[in-house]
Amino acid sequence: MVQGTLFIVSAPSGAGKSSLINALLKTQPLYDTQVSISHTTRGVRPGENHGEHYYFVSRDEFRDMIKEGAFLEHAEVFGNYYGTSRAAIEQVLSTGVDVFLDIDWQGAQQIRQKMPQARSIFVLPPSKDELDRRLRGRGQDSEEVIARRMTQAVAEMSHYAEYDYLIVNDDFDLALSDLKTIIRAERLRMSRQKARHDALISKLLAD
Repeated sequence: MVQGTLFIVSAPSGAGKSSLINALLKTQPLYDTQVSISHTTRGVRPGENHGEHYYFVSRDEFRDMIKEGAFLEHAEVFGNYYGTSRAAIEQVLSTGVDVFLDIDWQGAQQIRQKMPQARSIFVLPPSKDELDRRLRGRGQDSEEVIARRMTQAVAEMSHYAEYDYLIVNDDFDLALSDLKTIIRAERLRMSRQKARHDALISKLLAD
C-alpha cells in the first residue's frame, strides 16, 4: 500500500487558508484526501458531531494522552486543550490517503520534529492592506481585536521560510490551482510512484 502524505498548512488569520483547504476537499474524493480531526476538551457546539468536527474528550483523558505521548502536537488555547493524534493520522496515511492539517507555525514545528516526511505549505496574503480588509470584512471584530490580529499575523508570517512551499493568495482560483499542483507533484514523487507501479516496473525491466 502506498503511504499517504501529511500536508501541514499554516497562514495568518485572514489569508484564506481554511477557505483554500475546504475548496480543495470539494474537488478531491475522500479516498484520496481528508482533513485532520483534532482532539479537544472544549464543549460541543450546536451542529458539531464527535468524530466529524472534533474528537471531544475530557481534560483527564487529554492529559492521559499527553503522558502517553499520543499527540504529534498539542496546545492549550483559552483554557481548552487541542491536539493532533499520531495514531489517527498514521492510520489514515497507512491507507494511502493524504491528510491536510490546518495548524499554526508552533504546531507545525512540533509535527516536523516527529514526522519529518510531512510536507508543509505556508499561505501569505498579497499585502497588509488586503489582510486588514479581509479581517474587517468579517464584521465581527473590534478595532482592538483587528489590531491584535494584524500584529499576530506579522509574527506568524515571519516563519514562512520554515515551510516547503509558499502560496500567495491574491487570486483565489490561482491559489487553489497552486495548492492542487503541490499535491500532484508530491503524488508523483519517485517513492510513491515506485510503490504504486511496482508490478508495471518489474514487467518493463524483465528480460
